Amino acid sequence: MKGPAGRPRVWQRMLSGRRLDLADPSPLDVEIEDIAHGLARVARWNGQTHGDHAFSVAQHSVLVEAIAGRMTPSLGAGERLAVLLHDAPEYVIGDMISPFKAVVGGEYKAVESRLLAAIHIRFGLPAERRPGLVDAIKAADRVAAFFEATELAGFADAEAAQFFGRPRGILAADLALGPWPTARAERQFLERFAALHPGI
Repeated sequence: MKGPAGRPRVWQRMLSGRRLDLADPSPLDVEIEDIAHGLARVARWNGQTHGDHAFSVAQHSVLVEAIAGRMTPSLGAGERLAVLLHDAPEYVIGDMISPFKAVVGGEYKAVESRLLAAIHIRFGLPAERRPGLVDAIKAADRVAAFFEATELAGFADAEAAQFFGRPRGILAADLALGPWPTARAERQFLERFAALHPGI
């Protein structure tokens, strides 16, 4: 779709009324309600999961933040907020599965990185995450992916272990893996945000 001057439209209108420019995202156009609303409606695993509801990126984000807190108890509130927001760009660009990201290549990652930096700045976090925090997020994300894969997405344990590694010290029974309805996913995400944001 092109604008009045014939240029392609590169912004997304949010329900808050904000227009988020994907080419040059401004922190001023980022609202946590838009993020929570969008992520609660984006399905992990392209929707190929068991249950009456999709397993949303909002629920995944809450799950990863809880796992990161268990695996790395030294994380402060600001760092845990960064964990909660690790997939926040997907509220506007969707959850592209890893195989598709591999096909698309670097431009997708560049857009995602610009969006994440703007989101971080909006909520008082450093635009760039320190390497140790990136590692902690990746480790918790892999644990979540293993259990989502085996409990929801039809992977055998051995297959999931091959792609994500086998978690140690964390059991599926300890995690909230039953897919939440959209309204609950949105609410839980906002509640975790509210709990973590004052601590920055």
